[in-house]
Amino acid sequence: MFPCHMRIARPVTDLARSFQLYHDGLGLNKIAEFADHDGFSGIMLGHDSLAWHLEFTVCHSHPVKPQPSTEDLLVLYIPETSEWQASCERMLRAGFVAVESFNPYWDVAGKTFIDTDSYRVVLQNRAWG
Repeated sequence: MFPCHMRIARPVTDLARSFQLYHDGLGLNKIAEFADHDGFSGIMLGHDSLAWHLEFTVCHSHPVKPQPSTEDLLVLYIPETSEWQASCERMLRAGFVAVESFNPYWDVAGKTFIDTDSYRVVLQNRAWG
């Protein structure tokens, strides 16, 4: 079955705002979108070099309030320190807010950011694996 491509789908309150945050903060591009498909609209963000993408959706008939926990994390590993620092600065400029992690492990070599729907993104200054 593997390798495969992974989609991470999340309900949001404002598609345009979420797109702009993740585009500006993480450099993700719009790779697809749909409008009012069976009551849902959505935007997918990704990059050609990634084996995953994000999908943000809004349900028009029964809006879903995002309810992420403090441990609902999207963790990205950025091993090069200068690129990690630049990425952290982009996140703040985009409108993410830096927060202390619930799990202190993530603060040792990383920074945690929260978006307008309370989803958390951790940028780790480490290599994976």
